[in-house]
Amino acid sequence: MNKIALYCRPGFEKECAAEITDKAGQKEIYGFARVKDNSGYVLFECYQHEDADRLIREIPFRELIFARQMLVVGELLRDLSPEDRISPIVGMLHGVIERAGELRVEVPDTNESKELLKFCRKFTVPLRNAMRQEKILQIKENTSRPVIHVFFIAPGCCYVGYSYSNNNSPFYMGIPRLKFPSDAPSRSTLKLEEAFHVFIPYDEWEERLASGLYAVDLGACPGGWTYQLVKRSMMVHAVDNGPMSQSLMDTGQVRHHKIDGFKFQPSVKNIYWLVCDMVEKPAKVTQLMADWLVNGWCREAIFNLKLPMKKRYEEVAHNLQKMNLQLKENGINAQIQAKHLYHDREEITVHVRRIWSAYANSRNND
Repeated sequence: MNKIALYCRPGFEKECAAEITDKAGQKEIYGFARVKDNSGYVLFECYQHEDADRLIREIPFRELIFARQMLVVGELLRDLSPEDRISPIVGMLHGVIERAGELRVEVPDTNESKELLKFCRKFTVPLRNAMRQEKILQIKENTSRPVIHVFFIAPGCCYVGYSYSNNNSPFYMGIPRLKFPSDAPSRSTLKLEEAFHVFIPYDEWEERLASGLYAVDLGACPGGWTYQLVKRSMMVHAVDNGPMSQSLMDTGQVRHHKIDGFKFQPSVKNIYWLVCDMVEKPAKVTQLMADWLVNGWCREAIFNLKLPMKKRYEEVAHNLQKMNLQLKENGINAQIQAKHLYHDREEITVHVRRIWSAYANSRNND
């Protein structure tokens, strides 16, 4: 198996291909991307057979922006017989993987694939049983073992492969399944909820999304993102010239500042979270976020960057590199992640966590 399949949002195949080509080149692994517009996935074919497995081990999945999932696959299985689809699929995995911990039968996230999804759900049970009999799959699910993916791109046509559970998306099809809260002021609330699921490990939620933390929401109106913070019993400074949802104001957890988000400066030093979903040029928003972090006004930030029409990956990479450089120049050690989330459209969501001041840490070691 010398190919990597990457799931992505339909319409963003070129960005996904540009990113994997860049990341592979940094590892001195070479190949070429196969792109079909609006297909919802990209194939990257490595020139060297063993390089595909090396890529999904060495490229941190969390650092990929436009990929929802990353896996090694073999050649496309075509025209599978309705009488026996299982044998060819199982045959692709013999000698490739043993005792995997999970099976996912998936499709691209396209309208054309919705009917296929119904078939995949029914097909999963007999396929799982066959794989267990062949000892390709463990009897019980094991989240520490590799994941087998069977990726149907059309009826009777699929790619078969695997990913590593410590370097993939834990979600089926790479998509967290979230339900829109009926009392939320806007559907944008799902962006921040998904960001929490993607960027923050569950075992750290009690600490980093704790009740009683203080947060700032820049460009808060009408309160979709503030809703997620209030829901977690945080105290929120909502910054926007527009009106906020009255139900949020009635909680007593929200203080509304009617001012431009680019002009607001906190008067207190206990802000943990900064969130921002303002419609503005990516460079301007990135600089604002960097200023907050450098000034020590927040510990963690989640914000959206609106994407340009062309060279989206290049623009995003440039802004994130610029932010990273500015933080380092100011002695800030930070973890930066970015994802094109399922609930994003022409934007990406960025998470930055300020770990500590490198200067302060250096002084403590003197």
